Amino acid sequence: MRDPGTERTPRLVPFEDDPSALRSTFALFPSGVAALSAVVDGEPVVLVASSFQVGISADPPLVLFAVQHTSTSWPRLRTAPRLGVSVLGEAHDAVARQLASRAADRFAGIETTTTPTGAHLVHGAPVWMECSIHSEVPAGDHDVVLLQVHATGTAPDTEPLVWHGSSFRALTPRAGA
Repeated sequence: MRDPGTERTPRLVPFEDDPSALRSTFALFPSGVAALSAVVDGEPVVLVASSFQVGISADPPLVLFAVQHTSTSWPRLRTAPRLGVSVLGEAHDAVARQLASRAADRFAGIETTTTPTGAHLVHGAPVWMECSIHSEVPAGDHDVVLLQVHATGTAPDTEPLVWHGSSFRALTPRAGA
């Protein structure tokens, strides 16, 4: 039985009074981190998303993510016939930062595989998918992109990387923690 003294009463605050409150609130929702990548015009292009969601539909198999209108990677990626989705693992925290950076070669030192269709995948992930764009829906300052899944691969013993509280975390305690 719960101690009633530990219950927290919800207190809602209009975020218009504090614009940072909305970002802080969204940051408290844990999510996986996915690298969406393809080879476009002979070079790998990547977008890192913490908005990636699975289980949108089983027939057809659909997943989704949201991308900001200001993204410079998405206009290039959307031209690829297939996109590789690598749900990053807990060992990928530095990889995620590198792939999300503005570095000239975001894949420097990162082991990857490219499928015959041009989908680009990061090694060491717990989940890989090869997808194509199903549809895009405008959503405020983002677009919601539905992807149709064509092939999957998994490494079930690999723990996922989690984005929570504006930082990368693991589901299990790290050694020595």
